[in-house]
Amino acid sequence: MSDATDPWLIVGLGNPGPDYAANRHNVGFMVADLLATRIGGKFKRAQKAQAQVVEGRIGPPGPGSRRVVLVKPMSYMNLSGGPVTALRDFYKVPTDHVVAVHDELDVDYGSLRLKLGGGDNGHNGLKSMTKAMGPDYHRVRFGIGRPPGRMQVADFVLKDFGSTERKELAFLVDRSADAVECLLAEGLERAQSAYNS
Repeated sequence: MSDATDPWLIVGLGNPGPDYAANRHNVGFMVADLLATRIGGKFKRAQKAQAQVVEGRIGPPGPGSRRVVLVKPMSYMNLSGGPVTALRDFYKVPTDHVVAVHDELDVDYGSLRLKLGGGDNGHNGLKSMTKAMGPDYHRVRFGIGRPPGRMQVADFVLKDFGSTERKELAFLVDRSADAVECLLAEGLERAQSAYNS
């Protein structure tokens, strides 16, 4: 079982490369980038896995701060489990101290849901992570809503956010980063009551 001194692995899920950078599917990368800025770190290539990492601390100075490793897998979404598990093992992170930040079709745009464990809901990044290490990790689910009309899910998640969505995007990414910090500092129940819309 984990304790307060164990590090946390915060995994922003997405696809590497400029073509994907602004896609709905890459909102996990956006949140990870903002958290890296907040802790004053820059992503560097991981030695032990196909990923970029930043190490630092989140939270107020003193006993309340948490040691974190921010992760952006560079393996493409459907292979995220390999790099995440390699880093979890390297940094000796208990699985319940792993947090996946990802886009979620079954949550409306503008809403967040935090939870521990559960299914993958067809999300290829979660599917890969769960296959590699089981389902007992935290999720910060960033709602992107369902595709309009007859648009295929795969096309929808690999498109950039629409112009109306982009007006709120920076605020929502900021709120998601706040939710991650709250989860680490105050635990899942407090974070859920503050951020589950």
